[in-house]
Amino acid sequence: MTNQPGRSDSDRSDRSDGSDLSDESARIIPPHGGYRGLRSFQIAQAIYDGTLIFCDRFVDRRSRTHDQMVQAARSGAQNIAEGSLASGTSKKSELKLTGIARASLGELLRDYEDFLRQHALRLWSKDAPEALAVRRKRMSDWSGSSDRSDPLSLRTASAEAAANTLICLIHQATYLLRRQLQRLEQDFLEHGGVTERMYKARRERRSDQCDRSDQSDRSDSPPPPACPLCARPMVRRTARRGPRSGQGFWGCPAYPECTGTRP
Repeated sequence: MTNQPGRSDSDRSDRSDGSDLSDESARIIPPHGGYRGLRSFQIAQAIYDGTLIFCDRFVDRRSRTHDQMVQAARSGAQNIAEGSLASGTSKKSELKLTGIARASLGELLRDYEDFLRQHALRLWSKDAPEALAVRRKRMSDWSGSSDRSDPLSLRTASAEAAANTLICLIHQATYLLRRQLQRLEQDFLEHGGVTERMYKARRERRSDQCDRSDQSDRSDSPPPPACPLCARPMVRRTARRGPRSGQGFWGCPAYPECTGTRP
């Protein structure tokens, strides 16, 4: 996927080669599968990696909470990827899986908030200096960390700082996923899904074939004869009764005012 600086998930909307919507509208199966370039996926993946570190440090590995938090974090990242891969053939699946990713991260958010409350730790406000510092953090900064396996330094952070850092990331990811869902809905309303694309392409193909066939028929057929009574160009007709019932003949288009015929 061709990534452009400053473009959000809602702008890219899972396009694997950076093509715009006008190009995609002409294709039955549009480019898809570019989830690695999505900011929402990058943050969700960081949340998953950070949750593994957090749970191993601060949550009993034998507890159900440990498994639930890890699975919710994994679901956030995996469903974004799966929705992107499914987008080429099913916009419904893409919308559904992106929604599941957002719901999974919402579940994980509540687990972190519960952890802080149960351990009497501070939940950073939206405007707290620590929260602002996390929101200013960019993926490029993380990739330049000396420890690529722990770019947020969660292995050495306190439980309060680690939980709040991941909460900030979850808020970022859910915001991006909400915008991503809005864009997917807009794209579907404007361009439809694969069923509409297939129907449109098939209809246009049949229309082109009919046009070519009509042009061929018109070019190969001789002009109709003139009516022997009024000289108008005659039309093909079929006898409905009498000894010639079912046989074709040329009739005057002005019938019944003019009764001219030809065999």
